[in-house]
Amino acid sequence: MYLPHSPVVNSWNEWDPLREVVVGSADAACFEPTEPGSRPRIRSTPDKPFPTGMKSKEAISLANEELAGLVALLEAQGVTVRRPSPRPFATSIRTPDFEVSNQYCAVCPRDVMITIGNEIIEATMSRRARYFEFQAYRSLVYEYWNADPRVQWTTAPKPSMADGMYREEFWDWPVEERHAKMHSFEFCIQQDEVIFDAADMSRFGRDILVQESMTTNRAGIRWLKRHLEPGGFRIHPVHFPLDFYPSHIDCTFVPLRPGLILTNPDRPLRDGEEAMFLENDWELLEAPQPILGNDEMPPYCQSSKWLSMNVLSISPTKIICEESEKPLQDLLASRGFEVFPIPFRNVFEYGGSLHCATWDVRRDGSKENYFPHLTYEPLVQPAQP
Repeated sequence: MYLPHSPVVNSWNEWDPLREVVVGSADAACFEPTEPGSRPRIRSTPDKPFPTGMKSKEAISLANEELAGLVALLEAQGVTVRRPSPRPFATSIRTPDFEVSNQYCAVCPRDVMITIGNEIIEATMSRRARYFEFQAYRSLVYEYWNADPRVQWTTAPKPSMADGMYREEFWDWPVEERHAKMHSFEFCIQQDEVIFDAADMSRFGRDILVQESMTTNRAGIRWLKRHLEPGGFRIHPVHFPLDFYPSHIDCTFVPLRPGLILTNPDRPLRDGEEAMFLENDWELLEAPQPILGNDEMPPYCQSSKWLSMNVLSISPTKIICEESEKPLQDLLASRGFEVFPIPFRNVFEYGGSLHCATWDVRRDGSKENYFPHLTYEPLVQPAQP
């Protein structure tokens, strides 16, 4: 039940006190199929064919158990938790431009959905198996939209996901060639269509970072600028040149509270892009090395060891971490955070950790300016009187 004076949808950043959140579900989850935007590999035996179809009942049960633990912790902290609707992910998809043997899962709502103030935005997505993933959240969006006339709802334009949208040779580039091409930030998606995943965005009140990556291109960033700038937002493309497979910013550059960002020592910002933070008195706090190396991650996990950084803020003083990441927990505690460690490693093979597995619908707070010394040039200049 929502109170008339209280906004149903309200979230401006990654850290204000959390009031309502959607937590993902592993029900009916499938292995991500091989397609132009994704080449999944088994870590221990990369030459062996990657599994297809639905994941095992045991794998789904283990992930759901950890997701239920996250739900219980959030509810104990007074947070309202919602869950996605069941979807038949084992069914194939066929459109006039592509077909794929099965879909993926609804473990990571953060990839698909984002709240910007009182607006819900459904991302375009960048992979065929995730084309219809928004449907798992559509009934919730209708509920929020019907409950409060202040709620805005935007569906970004769906890309074709046809063969020509991708640069399939990307996956075959040797490391030397990949490193050389990183300076032009060309990945497996082309630049012609609007493409972005919501998890490539990070919210700082009036300012929003958008990572150019394997899942977000320059056309996607232009669309976000044109859509959000008229509402007073400032959109900042960011780049991490040493990340050869960049996918989602929340394992690389993680705001914890006003003035403090957790950074990835292996993936520094492109030279010059740190200025907006340093000139506005933000501290860039280097994350410790994760407990597990890349070779020790779960065999079907396609993410890096830096899922350790994928924390979820309950408030500016409370934060949830994966239970085995003791060095990170100690670092955060030394900065005054109350840290809540919970097990989450069985969720890793579904593409994310604690931040990925959530979509915050309502937090306290409003659109603040955390960069008062920033000079910003909007993409479209306001009309002169």
